[in-house]
Amino acid sequence: MAVFWNSTREIVTGGAVAASKKRMAITVLPIAEARISERVATAVRNGLASSPKRLPPWLFYDEAGSRLFEQITEIPEYYLTRTERAILSADAGAMIARAAAGERLRITELGAGSADKTRLLLAAAVRRQGPVIYEPVDVSATALAEAQVRLERELPDVMVAPQVMDYTEGLALDRPAPGERRLVLYIGSSIGNFEPEESAQVLRGIRAALSPGDSLLLGVDLVKSPDILLAAYDDAEGVTASFNGNLLVRINREFGADFDTTAFAHRAVWNASASRMEIYLKSCKAQTVQIPALDMTVEFGRCECIHTENSYKYQPGQAESMLVDAGFMPNATWNDRRGWFAVCLGRVE
Repeated sequence: MAVFWNSTREIVTGGAVAASKKRMAITVLPIAEARISERVATAVRNGLASSPKRLPPWLFYDEAGSRLFEQITEIPEYYLTRTERAILSADAGAMIARAAAGERLRITELGAGSADKTRLLLAAAVRRQGPVIYEPVDVSATALAEAQVRLERELPDVMVAPQVMDYTEGLALDRPAPGERRLVLYIGSSIGNFEPEESAQVLRGIRAALSPGDSLLLGVDLVKSPDILLAAYDDAEGVTASFNGNLLVRINREFGADFDTTAFAHRAVWNASASRMEIYLKSCKAQTVQIPALDMTVEFGRCECIHTENSYKYQPGQAESMLVDAGFMPNATWNDRRGWFAVCLGRVE
């Protein structure tokens, strides 16, 4: 007998999975949308009033920004996605087996976006156990909806249960069923966008939501030649520049601002002492910007910058130390052949 999911996510016996599974609606946690909107407004207001000016990188990911990021992952210079995908392609089965440790897995992904690379892990889980519950978490309902349609078409044994949630403020997760472990995916080196103390807090928050036997799969980008890094964050086609500039387009749309997007230039800098790439929007002239919805007037000097992103690059072994500090026991690490990227599994003991 085959197994399939019913609308309450239980496993029951019966006919073909693909014919019987009902699509799960996207879960928007209570007042999540209002909190996200309020958080955007606060980030813009505080960031542009600060000195130096800065905006957090999670603001990149409105609908247009999410699409631009998917384009970035395909450009020749952006090695991160294809390098991590190669690791997952080679080792997804081993990762799933170690995380499961003889039990069934429920898989949760933070900042899931399009969930493109995740298909490799989900397919490995299906091969091992049959039907799998997959809980992608993101602030973009659009990205989640698109990922759900594609995954359920390509992997009919995967029940996609999306959640619109800001995971940096804590995770609200259902308890896995008896005999089921949870594997949280935090891949793509997203952890590198946080300051060290912030990344530690995020990892501790993940740990607090898990139970003994659960695991975290963490992807991190490693230190490499500055030439490789600079090219990855300032590509010849200008896709990354468009992605960065879309921040101003978003503020114009959502808050009625009058940013002249042509008057700002994309700037990428390697900060060796901090071991991070730094991304800026540089004002090409002295200018004044009005943001009516926030009751703000923002002055820019010529060459003044808005700091929009940090992307930390780690030394070998550093991710494992971060896991230990957050309360995980490192279980295994997988690298590409060049040693450019690492995917680390930490378990809750």
